[in-house]
Amino acid sequence: MVGKIGPALDALTRRITARKGDDPESSYTAKLLSDGREKCAKKLGEEGVEAALAGAKGDRKELVAESADVFYHLAVLLEANGASFDDVADELDRRAGVSGIAEKASRKRR
Repeated sequence: MVGKIGPALDALTRRITARKGDDPESSYTAKLLSDGREKCAKKLGEEGVEAALAGAKGDRKELVAESADVFYHLAVLLEANGASFDDVADELDRRAGVSGIAEKASRKRR
């Protein structure tokens, strides 16, 4: 599935990078980043729970909206940690062709 997600995530990343230095009083992105990694992580966790609950309820529209929030907050947290969706893509490529069970077991040994 190629779809539109790649270009959408690229555009999202560019917007977050561009707003990083904005005034935190006028930019939610700048505010999150200025509040630090822990705040960014907390927001991602909250949005992840909301997406999970929407999925559990079977509410497609809410799940899509909450998933967009998850992607946004994940992009902010990645930025706050000097990481990117390209780094995530590299990790997914590394895992390709490896059983999920085997991959998870290898993380326990690291």
